Amino acid sequence: MTGNATTRFSNVALLSVTRRLPSGVRTSADVQARLAPSLRRLKLPRTLLERVAGVSERRAWGPGEDSDTATVAAGHDALREAGVDPSDVGLLINTSVTRKHLEPSVAVRLHHGLGLPSSAVNFDVANACLGFINGMSLAATMIESGQIRYAVVVDGEDADDIQDRTVERLLRDGVGREDFMQEFATLTLGSGSAAAVLGRADEHPQGHRVLGGVTRAATRFHDLCVGSADGMFTDAKALLDGGLELVVDAWKDATADWSWDSMDRYVTHQVSRVHTNAIVEAVGLDRSKVPTTYPRLGNVGPASVPITLVEEQDSLAAGDRVLLMGVGSGINTAMLELAW
Repeated sequence: MTGNATTRFSNVALLSVTRRLPSGVRTSADVQARLAPSLRRLKLPRTLLERVAGVSERRAWGPGEDSDTATVAAGHDALREAGVDPSDVGLLINTSVTRKHLEPSVAVRLHHGLGLPSSAVNFDVANACLGFINGMSLAATMIESGQIRYAVVVDGEDADDIQDRTVERLLRDGVGREDFMQEFATLTLGSGSAAAVLGRADEHPQGHRVLGGVTRAATRFHDLCVGSADGMFTDAKALLDGGLELVVDAWKDATADWSWDSMDRYVTHQVSRVHTNAIVEAVGLDRSKVPTTYPRLGNVGPASVPITLVEEQDSLAAGDRVLLMGVGSGINTAMLELAW
């Protein structure tokens, strides 16, 4: 490791990555139909979500489903695919934005559900949509130091209730266009769960090497996107501008230690068409190597990156270079390279 903001790992591998998606589908057409009175009154396009964000649908938890149960299932899937017994896991990191209560941590329920030993350290890491990449980096650091052999990083998101509350609020009299657009991002959120297992590369030569990456912060923008269980309020343009500035600066800084101009895949956080196009253009990415899931799944918070990676993994070949790229409100960014 070379420093707190630029990190290299020599003996860490991603052994598996899995996802569990809700059975329900919530289309943008349905959301916009519910919002029709406000859209008409405010003279906004009736296909606003598709036209602006490029989101056609997102997943919603069905009867008998919930994010915690799905996250535990994704964790079991990941352990099975990695060939790792739960008793050998030394660390569980939950990276979810979603939490039903402030205390205890979400991780304790997941630790219990996964049947992990009492010796397995478990806690939550909350950093908006950047959490999963942060969790992987932290797990890699503990593996590299020899403190643990295996780590499970998980995320489960439930956007259903906050989206319903947002729709109800936007239908009230007195809501103006500015009010509507401040909550627009909430309408693009989707639900889902993901999990990854990391271990020592020398014990798993078939694994995908976690090479390292960079993190950077621009916390002067900490108040541009503020969310709670009741709603998420965003200055979309300022957040996009600030995020792009940070990503470009981080990308330029990284050139001293990394060469990321010709990766085989760029797995970016899934926000919208506008955000994806802006990042592609700002740092000059090959658009054909930037897969998108937001049109079908929306923005699944920290789970977006691993969910997208799951969709791509069958098309990746041994030795392919993959860059995970995340941005979280606040604003923070992180980029993590994998050698597939």
